[in-house]
Amino acid sequence: MVQSTYRLILLLCLLLPLQLEAQQNAIIKGKITDNKQNKIAGAHIQIEPISQYTISDTNGNYSIKVPSNSTFTLKISHISYQNIEINFQLLNEEIKLFNPILIVKQEQLKEVTVDSKKTITDKNISISTKQLEQLPVTGNGAVEQIIKTLPGVSSNNELSSQYSVRGGNFDENLVYINDVEIYRPNLVRSGQQEGLSVINPDLVSSIQFSSGGYDAKYGDKLSSVLDVKYKTPNKFEASAEASLLGSSFHFANSSKNNKLTYLAGIRYKTNAYLLNSLDTKGEYKPNYTDVQALVNYRFSSSFSMHLWGSLSRNNYNFKPETRNTSFGTISEALQLKIYFDGKEKDKYETNIQALTLKFHPNSKSLYRVIASRYETTEKETFDIMGQYYLSDLFVSQGGSSSESLENLGVGTFIDHARNKLSKKVSTIDIKGDHNRNNLFIQWGIGEKHEEVDDQINEWQYQDSAGYSIPVSDSEVSLAYMKNAVNKISSNHITSFAQGTYVFQNSKGEFQITGGLRYHFWDYNTESFCSPRASVNYIPNWQKKVKFRFATGYYQQTPSYREMLTNNGQISTNVNLQKSIHYVLGQEYYFKAWNRPFKFSSELYYKDLKSLTPYDIENVRIRYYGDKKSKGYATGLDLRINGEFVPGTESWASLSIMKTEEDIIGDELGYLPRPTDERVNFSMFFQDYLPNNPSYKMHLSLFYGGKLPVWTPKKGKNGESFRMPNYRRIDLGFSKILLDENTKYKTGLLKHFKSMWISLEVFNVLDINNTISYLWINDVSGNQYAIPNYLTSRKINLKLTAKF
Repeated sequence: MVQSTYRLILLLCLLLPLQLEAQQNAIIKGKITDNKQNKIAGAHIQIEPISQYTISDTNGNYSIKVPSNSTFTLKISHISYQNIEINFQLLNEEIKLFNPILIVKQEQLKEVTVDSKKTITDKNISISTKQLEQLPVTGNGAVEQIIKTLPGVSSNNELSSQYSVRGGNFDENLVYINDVEIYRPNLVRSGQQEGLSVINPDLVSSIQFSSGGYDAKYGDKLSSVLDVKYKTPNKFEASAEASLLGSSFHFANSSKNNKLTYLAGIRYKTNAYLLNSLDTKGEYKPNYTDVQALVNYRFSSSFSMHLWGSLSRNNYNFKPETRNTSFGTISEALQLKIYFDGKEKDKYETNIQALTLKFHPNSKSLYRVIASRYETTEKETFDIMGQYYLSDLFVSQGGSSSESLENLGVGTFIDHARNKLSKKVSTIDIKGDHNRNNLFIQWGIGEKHEEVDDQINEWQYQDSAGYSIPVSDSEVSLAYMKNAVNKISSNHITSFAQGTYVFQNSKGEFQITGGLRYHFWDYNTESFCSPRASVNYIPNWQKKVKFRFATGYYQQTPSYREMLTNNGQISTNVNLQKSIHYVLGQEYYFKAWNRPFKFSSELYYKDLKSLTPYDIENVRIRYYGDKKSKGYATGLDLRINGEFVPGTESWASLSIMKTEEDIIGDELGYLPRPTDERVNFSMFFQDYLPNNPSYKMHLSLFYGGKLPVWTPKKGKNGESFRMPNYRRIDLGFSKILLDENTKYKTGLLKHFKSMWISLEVFNVLDINNTISYLWINDVSGNQYAIPNYLTSRKINLKLTAKF
């Protein structure tokens, strides 16, 4: 629990009145247990009609003041137990002893499901969707924001939903929604252009994540898999949210016989409020809109149909005016001023349609046919001229004031782009699941057709002190230029088969999974097989400990962006990336303060047999499609999660990692990869006021290690340095205005199930985090690295309601 001073700050920030206690009171107290006499901590005790709250402690004890000489209702609720309501009437100053016994909730399944008969340990990390409602989110996806707090995952950009896993890049992560693969944007350069994530958190029912060593049933990427499933509602539900960053609405329902179910959601987001805190000032006019719907129809107990559609429109309009960036140290302080002319207009449209047919011939078998279509059109248009002045700064003692002393360089640059990319992906998959006693078999076969049409036209002109850079006596030279028209059409044929066998002997319980993937790509007529296996073990000598070993071959066919060379042309030397994973992990379940906790650790080594080298600038990855490399990634991931505060889950993650690569033919040997972040720490913490749990706090903390940077002039042949550490704290305060225990029976509020208001403070410490560098050249050939800072401290107000 946090200190009392924090609780006072929490109350002042919310500025919401507490309920006044009545002058004539009695007391009701006792101990809350289940039918096995287990103590229940974190149970909510509420008195109606005065809405007085308290919560049971670690021993299940509670005590609360109640009105005397009048009838009141005592309501007790817990997420894992059935609610109870009892009426009382006590005399003034009477002390009533009441020891309720709660009954565990029993969840009834509406459909036939096929699963392994027994799973002794989770191969993936499961994430509760309840955390998505309270998490302070500045980026474009609440699900991805939660993923960033997990071990092995890093992200140094709060404006983006992209993340890196165990030394991989953004393109190495598999993402599925209802078994349909989702693709990341191609032309996006920075997080502010990215728009909304495809995953709508209001529609999500389950989240599974693996940072390595995952099964053969998942696709062919090098780093991770995120498996998201949407809800299948059995009753009406709806929610609405509004904040300074946008709004959202969703609803779901089912027919009386539950044969027809449907849910839909619409989101609108604009991050202009956040972008106005960047160093570059101007007119930010971004707007992002997303509509999704899922319809399920059950023709019989054995056959059902599922239709999912998604339509998103992300527009980024920006007219820069000025930029003023101060950087360096007190002894060597510098300042960059830029005056802009021009504008940028980007547009990203994505459409997804998916049809899934499910057939259950019996309770032991399930067959699925999944057909999907993914279409995206991306346009990037800008003409921006900037006149810059780079100066030495004199900083007074104490750093309270500064003034310009000497101009180090002046110049002009012009950035031009007319880029357009369209991508179409059509897939069809047939999958089967079979449960045979202790053996669970899964198989699948699929075909994917992919078309890419890309028109590249971009260049940059640089001038320093009247000379164009690079300097030429005979012509005006451009700093760089790309001009190409590329079209690609290819087909992928994939298949997999895997089996999971569960058994028990004198040494403990075992779960062994083995599988094989096959992939054929007709673009280079190359086929490959990827064997994968894992063993999970619970020893008899310690049932609270679980061990896991996983290994496998992971091979990634190059995406279109991976095939491009520096001049925008398609490389004739297409490289298939290959990696072998070795993962050794353990989970230890224990109790502290009589509350459940889990400590997990994983030691891993990734043998990167074949890679395509790249550089990262903000969120854009620039591949060297005509080069190859080999490398490795090794590290240790630690995580502890549990009820640090009764009734709420919090966790902390620590990752230590090293990754290097050797570009073949450059004779430089092994160098750090662009994602070589040696230390990464993240935390998600929740708390509430003990005497009034309707006041809550949610904290996200991120610390990222220093990433390597090379100058663009010399590249890997020159000296490197590292960015400053990424440090950020986002803090959210919320007040529950209405819940199921305080539901109004009359008036407009009777239609609401719950309602809460949140005050979110982004970047609490107001730290200037660096995402990339702007490189300024002078006529003498010197290069200056000017940091591009991310957002500063901002406050957001949000209202959420459920119907």
